[in-house]
Amino acid sequence: MALAPTTVGSTNEDWKTTNYTKPLIVIIALFFMWAVMGKLNDILIPHLKKAFNLTDFQSSLVQSAFFTAYFVGAIPAGWVMKKVGYKNGILIGLAICGVGAALFYPAADFRMYGFFLAALFIMAIGACFLEVAANPYVSVLGNPATASSRLNLAQAFNGLGGTIAPKLGGLLILSGNEKTTEQITAMTAPEYLAFQIAEADRVKMPYLGLVCLIILVAVCIYFSNLPEVKEDENTSNSDANKGSVFKHKHLVLGVLGIFLYVGAQEGVASFFMRFLQYLQIPALTENMATTYLSFFWGTFMLGRFLGAYLTSKYQASTILAFFSSFAALMLVLAMCTSGYVAAICIVALGFFNSVQFPIIFTLALHKLGVQTKDGSTYLVMGICGAAILPPLMGLISDAANITTSFILPIICYIYVLFYALKGSKVVE
Repeated sequence: MALAPTTVGSTNEDWKTTNYTKPLIVIIALFFMWAVMGKLNDILIPHLKKAFNLTDFQSSLVQSAFFTAYFVGAIPAGWVMKKVGYKNGILIGLAICGVGAALFYPAADFRMYGFFLAALFIMAIGACFLEVAANPYVSVLGNPATASSRLNLAQAFNGLGGTIAPKLGGLLILSGNEKTTEQITAMTAPEYLAFQIAEADRVKMPYLGLVCLIILVAVCIYFSNLPEVKEDENTSNSDANKGSVFKHKHLVLGVLGIFLYVGAQEGVASFFMRFLQYLQIPALTENMATTYLSFFWGTFMLGRFLGAYLTSKYQASTILAFFSSFAALMLVLAMCTSGYVAAICIVALGFFNSVQFPIIFTLALHKLGVQTKDGSTYLVMGICGAAILPPLMGLISDAANITTSFILPIICYIYVLFYALKGSKVVE
């Protein structure tokens, strides 16, 4: 039987007398797990592109299916959290994730691209529940002054999952049977059918393994004593927290910041391997490219751990301005160079991506008090930027080339720089 949850105030000073280490460890496991779910998309995109002979735009719909769920599911997830609490809401989210991951098996049998997209959408609805719960939950489990630092630390384990997932996914999903569009088109009907069956079947075991991981995490959550979040009554009665949550300019601009940042991050990650192919680096195979992608998420993880320290010592908005500026610079250099230099620049981008999401998230929730849950819901809805930007980049890539499509994420990083310098300031 699950232990009854205790209650923690999000705006009082319970953090001075309560040890939240164990709840944080449990929640950090969620960050790791949904990273594995999401970052496998970066392997699915080139894999399904090859298996179904898709264009860059069509293959990018993997991200659209996954991240549209954040827009659709965020408000229902917020409502569920209010009704049943964070712990039960997390368990519901894990159950939905498990159903979505399990559907990959019949999707492979039917060999329908649309079935894969539907399975991804369902899995992402569950992930949306986890995000709605976990991000603000980490923010309130401790000293409010170090909320950005805690969220960066938790998100660092998100980066760890992202580092492991591409290489593991590459080994389990990618066959190494690389075919050009011309070679696939030249196949006879029986040859193409055999090729599709072989490629589609490779996703079965990895996603069944993911189902097992989800069940394991759900069991740990069920038997954990997670404190329940409750807003401080004094804060809820203050004038600053009455009326529409949209009156907070720094929140509204923060939602747009999340939309653009996540769109930029996932847009680049979606076409990371495609970009390496475009560079035509000698002897760089499909499976070798997954190592570069792991390095990309590895630098992302290192940046998160460093960010946890930096945000405990320095002003979060200053750190955000620095990292967003260099993120834009890395893409400009990747566009203007070639070969291994361009590859190194795109790998280094992972490091400068690292702290942007947690800092934007916590800056946007600053001083919302009783409206924190509502604000968090809209910020999670902003993650749907990853459903919009990758397809737009795919259209540009199909019309011109993959390098030209990097103009879009550069614009996104420039907006994040604006948010760091001006948009995040709280208007009293």
